[in-house]
Amino acid sequence: MKTVTVFNHAGGAGKTSLVRDVGYELAQGGQRVLLIDLDPQANLTGWLGVDGVQRQQTVYPVAVDGLPLPPPIHVHGLGLIPSHVSLAVAEGQMMGRVGAQMRLRRALHEVQTQYDVVLIDSPPSLGQLSILGALAADHMVVPIPTRQKGLDAMPGLHGAFTEYQEVRPDLTVALYVPTFYDGRRLHDREVLADLQKTLSPLAAPIPQREAVWLDSTAQGAPVGAYAPGSPVHRDIQQVTSDVAAALNLPYQVKA
Repeated sequence: MKTVTVFNHAGGAGKTSLVRDVGYELAQGGQRVLLIDLDPQANLTGWLGVDGVQRQQTVYPVAVDGLPLPPPIHVHGLGLIPSHVSLAVAEGQMMGRVGAQMRLRRALHEVQTQYDVVLIDSPPSLGQLSILGALAADHMVVPIPTRQKGLDAMPGLHGAFTEYQEVRPDLTVALYVPTFYDGRRLHDREVLADLQKTLSPLAAPIPQREAVWLDSTAQGAPVGAYAPGSPVHRDIQQVTSDVAAALNLPYQVKA
């Protein structure tokens, strides 16, 4: 089982879209995929069309009480541990419990024969829930917008990763993924060139094509289910291929 946290402490980097759509593509390719929504905003949960979530269905009982993972919700061929706004309460409660930051890792160890891939959607912060996700993972996938804000986030990303490695020396960044790329803009091209010089391994950039992304999100469905064969879907298949190669997972783009 490969456990990956999709992480960037800056908001609007494309984390949730990557988790949802790459997870769906891997599942369509035959992988047993579990998604975990650690963000109290619950965007991943909503973007998969799931509502009415109760706190006990989230990672709250794992993080706070050390209980096993709750049964996942099954949606679009994926397993999902959803989120809820009340998960924000766990941030403060974890700080008073020794070893709480490692509890998700231990809980995932108990289900490692049930899944091939676990993708964790971390919140846009450097708080306890982000630490919980990072320390549970074997690898990180880091989306970086091809904007100045993407470059500005890099020192914080490197600082957080260094701290996580003090606890988990085997944690690696499997892949950096440039997001929201518009090749018509000189700024985007310059930022991408900078990322190509400084980061490795680096995926092919994901072009900014907002309409299908927004429509699929409104419908609560991955792009591959909502608009199969569209240009956006082909973009997702490309990044899924890059992620799969970085994680040594079998994946073949379907025509």
